[in-house]
Amino acid sequence: MKTTEEILAMIKTALPGAGVEFVPNPSPAAQHSLRLDPSSAFTVASFLRDHAELALDYCSNVTGVDWLGKEVTEKIKATKLVDGVETVVEETVKRTEPGYLEAVYHLYSMKNGPRESAPPTPVVIRMRTVNRTDQVELPSLTYIWRSAEFQEREIFDLYGIVFTGHPDLRRILMWDGFEDHPMRRDYVDPDDYEYEPTPHDEVIKRAEEHKAHAASEVPA
Repeated sequence: MKTTEEILAMIKTALPGAGVEFVPNPSPAAQHSLRLDPSSAFTVASFLRDHAELALDYCSNVTGVDWLGKEVTEKIKATKLVDGVETVVEETVKRTEPGYLEAVYHLYSMKNGPRESAPPTPVVIRMRTVNRTDQVELPSLTYIWRSAEFQEREIFDLYGIVFTGHPDLRRILMWDGFEDHPMRRDYVDPDDYEYEPTPHDEVIKRAEEHKAHAASEVPA
């Protein structure tokens, strides 16, 4: 299998207008990836699957990632008047980067898979939403890789990414009417333990407090 850099070069040659960015992974695994612009993701995914040399015909798994907004501190150089003289000074500025959600796909080629015993390295592609609130749409890749259907549903359920074009986008683990998305990093557990408490002391205590509060609100 070609390297991520080589695959990126192939995409740029075949699809010069497609938005694709190399994302390095500095960890020892060095599992680099390609970030696809959502507007061209379907076209790029089709290329990866259908290209005879790549033949990435199998999506093994799709995962979601929640990136919270963060404050970034950086140093910039600016020209200012110091004692009447223009001087280049270094200033520290802070800015806020908005959070976003991400879908990550691991791809393999069953057709061109290695014959040796060592497992193949996946080709990793990813897409990110504009933010975590009101612009959380990404194109579904289920029609490229059928195995993505249930996994995109799981990400929709637990992270809140809306996969446009998905053939059956509905919750798969949580029930209809459940609010919020449990895998988000700022998710807060509900304090409404109406089911049988578990053997965990903390949960039992919270359940008892909730029942006592509910009982105090019942009119005499």
